[in-house]
Amino acid sequence: MFLTIAPNSHPKTWVSTNSSNLHLFPLPSKFKTQPSIIIPKAYNNEDNNSTKSTAGKIKRMVLTQQGRTKLNILPDREFYAYPRFVTHVDDRFISNLTNLYRKCLKPEFEILDLMSSWVSHLPQEVKYKKVVGHGLNAQELARNPKLDYFFVKDLNEDEKLEFENCSFDAVLCTVSVQYLQQPEKVFAEVFRILRPGGVFILSFSNRLFYDKAISAWRDSTGYGRVQLVVQYFQCIKGFTEPEVIRKLPSNDDQENKSPLSKIMQLIGLLSSSSDPFYAVIAYRNFKPVHQ
Repeated sequence: MFLTIAPNSHPKTWVSTNSSNLHLFPLPSKFKTQPSIIIPKAYNNEDNNSTKSTAGKIKRMVLTQQGRTKLNILPDREFYAYPRFVTHVDDRFISNLTNLYRKCLKPEFEILDLMSSWVSHLPQEVKYKKVVGHGLNAQELARNPKLDYFFVKDLNEDEKLEFENCSFDAVLCTVSVQYLQQPEKVFAEVFRILRPGGVFILSFSNRLFYDKAISAWRDSTGYGRVQLVVQYFQCIKGFTEPEVIRKLPSNDDQENKSPLSKIMQLIGLLSSSSDPFYAVIAYRNFKPVHQ
């Protein structure tokens, strides 16, 4: 299923288009004065038959069939049917991620926030040219103040991203890669919609919905998961060599906790240590000089 937003629609209505799987969805009120934005038609592979370049092609499959399996086999759209207005990582992780975005993303960028939610962790002080959100819960996405518009789609049912080639300067994916059952195909789609020199920033920690994460992720370690994401990038022809950022909790974190934090930790209301921060970054074709 694929949803998008019509800023001029009535807040409590949605309108069908001629497409059987495309619906217009209302934006939050602050965007309703803007012109309607329509997501471009799906890219048609048949139009590209004359192109001989192999860039963006899948060189090899990383996961085995067993590695793609989940304990909870119900459709993801059912699992995410109800909104969760929580952050899935701690403040230190969020700070590290926001600082990374501040360093890598420029105000003139058009950005796709893949597998997003009610918050994107983008710097509050920066207004980007355009931010498009994707996720599985429309209520969460509608609450995200950074999004200009959004769409709802299950990438485990259909990994195709309904955008033209070279549509974005950056694609983000935060604490969600562990749920992708066809990551090779999704990464190939990200490559296709990135502009040359565009960046894909993928971040994660050690938290997850265990029964919804794929087996290859559940059964691995922090180091192993980093290597898995690196392989996702390397299996697509044309991505630059992935850059890895690791920021792990130190022993000082525990010593510096306040008495209240220690009490909350003892009764199970707070994690015993900070969330580890991992980010893997690669670019389409080349890394721009300004980076």
